[in-house]
Amino acid sequence: MVVTQDRPLAQVFRQVGAGSFPPVVEVFERGKTIFFPGDPAERVYFLLRGAVKLSRVYEAGEEITVALLRENSVFGVLSLLTGNRSDRFYHAVAFTPVELLSAPIEQVEQALKENPDLSMLMLRGLSSRILQTEMMIETLAHRDMGSRLVSFLLILCRDFGLPSPDGITVDLKLSHQAIAEAIGSTRVTVTRLLGDLRDKNMISIHKKKITVHNPVILSQQFT
Repeated sequence: MVVTQDRPLAQVFRQVGAGSFPPVVEVFERGKTIFFPGDPAERVYFLLRGAVKLSRVYEAGEEITVALLRENSVFGVLSLLTGNRSDRFYHAVAFTPVELLSAPIEQVEQALKENPDLSMLMLRGLSSRILQTEMMIETLAHRDMGSRLVSFLLILCRDFGLPSPDGITVDLKLSHQAIAEAIGSTRVTVTRLLGDLRDKNMISIHKKKITVHNPVILSQQFT
């Protein structure tokens, strides 16, 4: 497999192990688990479409979101990074309907050894994941739930938003419950806080599409 730095990572990932056991396309409905903590780390994933939520599950049952992955993210690679074959550390869930490419971890590891340039392409995908994790940590660091929600909305704008006549529109069709689970809140609280932002004309919601009218002004709502 010839690797060049200007080739899309998705195209390169599709050719990992080509001819023997090429990557397969997997589709998950919203809310479905991709892997659980403790599952064997057998495959590496590349996100083609949608959003994936990674969370850490603690003994008391508390689940904390550590990243919301967007398209072109690589995940399920902890064993590759550490050099030790280990079980899954996170809970990976389809935050929206998703389409993934997955390949056996042994084939990805072999491809990295045979093609050093592929490592740089993988780093591009991983750098996106690291940034997303840092942003979620910053979001959850807010003790005030209103600030936490605003921070999360800004993440959605940055990673999933599209320009529209009224601002930046996020069309992930997220329920209030899904947002609440992502930021460690309750549906009732999220509904109330979204209503407050709507009353201030900071956002509008239509058929689960969230439009942030001015992200800069919204960012000034932190307390």
